[in-house]
Amino acid sequence: MRDVTTAQPLDVQPTPLALLLLGREADPRSERGVECPGDLPSPSDPDLVERARIAKEKLGDKVFVLGHHYQRDEVIQFADVTGDSFKLARDAAARPEAEYIVFCGVHFMAESADILTTDAQAVVLPDLAAGCSMADMATAEQVAECWDVLTEAGVADQVVPVSYMNSSADIKAFTGKHGGTICTSSNAKRALEWAFEQGEKILFLPDQHLGRNTAVRDMGLSLEECVLYNPHKPNGGLTAEQLRDAKMILWRGHCSVHGRFSVESVEDVRARMPGVNVLVHPECKHEVVAAADYVGSTEYIIKALEAAPAGSKWAIGTELNLVRRLANRFAAEDKEIVFLDKTVCFCSTMNRIDLPHLVWTLESLAEGKLVNRIEVDPETEKYAKLALERMLALP
Repeated sequence: MRDVTTAQPLDVQPTPLALLLLGREADPRSERGVECPGDLPSPSDPDLVERARIAKEKLGDKVFVLGHHYQRDEVIQFADVTGDSFKLARDAAARPEAEYIVFCGVHFMAESADILTTDAQAVVLPDLAAGCSMADMATAEQVAECWDVLTEAGVADQVVPVSYMNSSADIKAFTGKHGGTICTSSNAKRALEWAFEQGEKILFLPDQHLGRNTAVRDMGLSLEECVLYNPHKPNGGLTAEQLRDAKMILWRGHCSVHGRFSVESVEDVRARMPGVNVLVHPECKHEVVAAADYVGSTEYIIKALEAAPAGSKWAIGTELNLVRRLANRFAAEDKEIVFLDKTVCFCSTMNRIDLPHLVWTLESLAEGKLVNRIEVDPETEKYAKLALERMLALP
């Protein structure tokens, strides 16, 4: 038997991502693990709302504030426009007179806004640590290694990459370099149809669930034609034969919020609320999407509830800030709207953008101090923009 008293400790080195999560490293290119400089006002300051209003008024047309649907109400109240990530980036590009674009969202969204806006505009993220766990699940190094695996399997020349908008600028640039396109949850089917016209296989990054749901539910592919590439396993955990047989090569990534919903959640809400309509985002697991009544993007969810008849009941599988806001909005119309999961779950990184961070940002800009600027380097921007332009050109 092994003598545990004399055994030598294992030489285990923490990964770069583990160091970031432990707060022991900082990487400006990461979606998380980056400290936010500056002295923030106290969250208990009763004058925060008034301070934000005064600073925004002082800046006038020089500032344009974007608010993602998943943001807190305290932040959304100061947004000039609200929407999903790509809509907001396009809204920013349509306001070239705005010197400062304050993006109340997460890191990859601010990157997209920087790519689409002019060099004269500065995109600002109120908290640099507001990242995206899904985007973190695919790094440029991992995707380059995946492409090597596809090359060794003899299939790389048949593969067209399609990357979800929820990805870093590096991943968007990789996609552009390799002839691929970007997609949103609204146009994923069109993007996949286009990609299959260009090649025989698709590498879908970084959300496995949106890729699988679109391919199987919307396009009629079988689950067997979809394989899962795990960047933490040798060769992605796949054989060359599996890669040759596959139509969809799905990256092993997911949304930490949408991934929480389960079939049990659907069954439970149906038992509690007879006649309820279950409406979920396509970032949910395939079995949850199959059990739901309706599936669609954030914008689809909002429009579906707008069109819903009075007295209808809805259980929504998406981020809680939005669900709660919609429930309050439509309560007067006698529409009962509940969160699909009984366990409360906000998007933790979206919630990093709070009123103290927004006040600090606006007051700094009003004083002529540019803070927390998000800049994509020219080479990355060139190829990421190419991938985005391919999406914009989709029929």
